[in-house]
Amino acid sequence: MINFRELLSSGDILCGTMVTLASSEVVEALAHIGFDWLFVDAEHSPLSAIAVRDIIQTAGSTPCLVRIASKEKVQIQQALDAGAAGIIVPSVNTAQDAQYIVDCVKYPPNGSRGIGLSRANTYGLRFYEYLEKANQELAVVIQAEHIDAVNNIETICSVEGIDGVFVGPYDLSASLNKTGLLDDKEVVSAIEHVRDVCMAKKMPLGFFGVDAADVSAKAAEGFTLLCSGLDISFMTSGAQDTLVRLREGEQV
Repeated sequence: MINFRELLSSGDILCGTMVTLASSEVVEALAHIGFDWLFVDAEHSPLSAIAVRDIIQTAGSTPCLVRIASKEKVQIQQALDAGAAGIIVPSVNTAQDAQYIVDCVKYPPNGSRGIGLSRANTYGLRFYEYLEKANQELAVVIQAEHIDAVNNIETICSVEGIDGVFVGPYDLSASLNKTGLLDDKEVVSAIEHVRDVCMAKKMPLGFFGVDAADVSAKAAEGFTLLCSGLDISFMTSGAQDTLVRLREGEQV
C-alpha cells in the first residue's frame, strides 16, 4: 500500500488527472503516461463500486484517490476496501462533517471503520499488515466547494485526521451565484481565503481545472495536489482537433 498521507505531507507537487470511464485500457494508458496519482470520480460519473475496484487494480503502482458520491460510511469503506490510497469527499462544509469522515476512515480505536476481507488486505493474506498501516497511510482529503466550507475552513482544518483540502472552484462559484465565473472577485477571494488558512495550518492543498496551465500556476500559490483534465475530455478534444484538421485538408 502506498503511503499517500506521507506523499501529501512531503510538499512535493503531485500531478494527476481524472478518471470517469470504466475502461481498463484508458486507465492503463494513463498509468503508463506517468501521472503521480489518479482522481477516480465516483461522484459525477456512473462508476460502480466494482468499476472503482477494477480501476484501482488496473492502475497498479499509480495511487488512486477516490471521490465518493456522498458522505456515506458504506461508500467510504467500499472505496478503501478496493485498495484506494485515500478518499476525496465532496461538500464538506463543517468540522462535524470532517470529523465524521475521519471516523469512517479510521479503524478502531481511532474510528469506526468496519473490518472485512477485501482487495486492500489481499483478501485476508495481508490482513494484519493492512490493519497496522491503514490508519497511518490512507489519505483523507475533503473538498471545500461551498461558501459554508470557506467560512468554516479554520475549524475544518483543525480536525485531526484531515490530510488535505481540495478546492472545488466550479461548485464554489455556484454557491456564490457566480456559476462558472472563476475570475469573479468574490470567487477569487473565497479561494484565496481557503488557501491562506490552509497555508497557515500547513494543510496540503489541491485544485482541479480543465486547463493544465491554469492548474500548474496554482503551484506558485502553494497548491501541491494538482489535477487537470479528464479521460473523456482527452478523447473528445483529440477527436475534435482531428476532425478540424481533416476538414481543413478537404479545403486544400
